[in-house]
Amino acid sequence: MFNICQRCGQYRADKEIDPSGPYAVCPECGERYAFQMLPLPLICGPSGGGKSAVLRTLLGKVESAVLLEGDLLWHPEFNRPEDSYRDFYETWLRLAKNINQSGRPVALFNAGAIPPNVEPCVERRYFSKTHYLALVCDDAVLEMRLKARPSWRASGDREFIEAQVKFNQWLKDNAAATEPAIDLLDTTTAGEAETAAAAARWLQAHIGL
Repeated sequence: MFNICQRCGQYRADKEIDPSGPYAVCPECGERYAFQMLPLPLICGPSGGGKSAVLRTLLGKVESAVLLEGDLLWHPEFNRPEDSYRDFYETWLRLAKNINQSGRPVALFNAGAIPPNVEPCVERRYFSKTHYLALVCDDAVLEMRLKARPSWRASGDREFIEAQVKFNQWLKDNAAATEPAIDLLDTTTAGEAETAAAAARWLQAHIGL
């Protein structure tokens, strides 16, 4: 929305933030833009952890936030793990920033939406806070869920399963050490409704749904 300055015409995503407004301040000419600086909750976790099920359950039931599936914007050119998928998350934060100007925060559901991938983004500055929730489960349960998926999804491939189990364990091992820390929600024994209710409570605690 305001990456292009209406005064000098320069494109600058790296506007300075004055929290007193808040205002986004053009670093080229000093033009100030009042904007809504809202929190950004991010729900992450391995494939099979339960993110999509939670999103499906909560859609239409949460009116104070816009719930979005991260894969909606995924394209092969974003697949750059060497730079922490920077372009992908910059694109998502830019979209969320603009949606926020309607007065409703975005809650983003995406596997890799973790602090190391999101916090370094230039567009991160337009959010008051980021909150992270990871849906994890026991490795055996995760493997069972992935193998139960339709064959066209290729979720049962050994390489894919191993990658998801590794990420699942990374979240468990590192959740408390990231900045900000990641809250964990264990979905091993919980049903879809129970998991969705827990996620909704988490959302309410962080953005006041």
